[in-house]
Amino acid sequence: MANFIYLISIILLRAYLTEQFEKADFLSLERINKINSIAKTWKAGENFDPNTPKEVIIRLMGSIGFSNISRSIHGPVKTSDPLYNRITKIHKKFDARKHWPHCKTMGAVRDQGNCGSCWAFGTTGAFADRLCVATNGKKNQLLSAEELAFCCHSCGYGCEGGNPMQAWKYFKKHGLVSGGNYDTQEGCQPYRFPPCRHGQKGRGSCSSLKIELNHHCHKKCYGNETIDYKSDHVKTKNAYYLSHESMQKDVQTYGPIEASFMVYDDFLHYKSGIYHNTDDTVLIGGHSAKLIGWGVEHGVKYWLLVNSWGTEWGDHGLFKIRRGTNECGIEGSPTAGVPLV
Repeated sequence: MANFIYLISIILLRAYLTEQFEKADFLSLERINKINSIAKTWKAGENFDPNTPKEVIIRLMGSIGFSNISRSIHGPVKTSDPLYNRITKIHKKFDARKHWPHCKTMGAVRDQGNCGSCWAFGTTGAFADRLCVATNGKKNQLLSAEELAFCCHSCGYGCEGGNPMQAWKYFKKHGLVSGGNYDTQEGCQPYRFPPCRHGQKGRGSCSSLKIELNHHCHKKCYGNETIDYKSDHVKTKNAYYLSHESMQKDVQTYGPIEASFMVYDDFLHYKSGIYHNTDDTVLIGGHSAKLIGWGVEHGVKYWLLVNSWGTEWGDHGLFKIRRGTNECGIEGSPTAGVPLV
C-alpha cells in the first residue's frame, strides 16, 4: 500500500509540474537572455530544442526521497572515518579525474535518455570510480545503471525515479554487474535506453524518441555474453549519507560521491561558470549527479559534478554549483559507500 501511495504521489507531482511548465516558455531564447541579465557567476545558453515536449524535460528528474527527514530514516550519516586521519589538508582545488588519472570512468559523461534514471547514474558512476580507486585500477569499467534501475525494486520505480541511498544499500546486499552505454557490448548489462540529443531537432532528438516503459529485470549477461553474471557482481561494505563537513574528506579518501539537488528551470540552460538559482524560477524536480571535485573561482566556492544528460548539455556534460551555501540542497543528503574488495 505504501508503494502504491508513493507512486500516486509521483504521478500527481509530475502532473503539477507539467501544469507549471505550461504557464511559461522556459526553453525560449528570451528566457535565456533574461537569465544572463541577472545571473552573477554563470552563463546560460541553449541546451534544448525550444520545441522539446515539457514532459520530456520533467522526466529527466528522478531523484526522490532525499531530505533531512529521509536521511534520518533511511541511513546513517557518516561524520568520521579512521582513514580521514591520513588527510593532512583539504585541497583548495580538487578534481578526481586528475587525482586518479588511471581511472577512465571518472570523467565519463553518460546519457540517461528519456528515463528518470539519474539516480542510477549518479550512484553507479560513483561506485565504479570508487571501485577503481580501491583496486588501484584493476577494476576500471562502468557499472550497470540498467540492472540498478530495473532490478532494485526497493529503490523506487526505475524511470519514474529512485532513492540514491536505497541504491547503495542494494550494492551492499546484492552487488552490481558491469555495464556500458547504449548500443555497446561493454560489460554484462549495458544501458538499453537510447541517448536523447537534447540540442538537436529531427531524428535522435528528445522529441523524436518515445518515452519507453520500464524494462524487465534480467538475471543474465546480454552485453558481453562471455561474462558470468553471478561472479561479475561487485559489492560495497556499507552505505551512508555524508555531512557537509565530511564530503571533501570522503571524496579525497575514497573517490567521487552521489549528490542530489532540486532543479529549477534556469538550470536547464547552464553552460559555464558557477551555477546559482536566479529569481522567478519554477521547481522542476529532484535530480542526481556524480560529484567529482571542488574549487574556487573569482572568490566563489564551487562543487564540480558530472551530469547524465550527454556531452551536449552544459560544459561538455559537467557543471559547477555554488559550494558552502547548500545551493538547491546540494549539500543536504549526498550518499556513498566503500567498495568491498
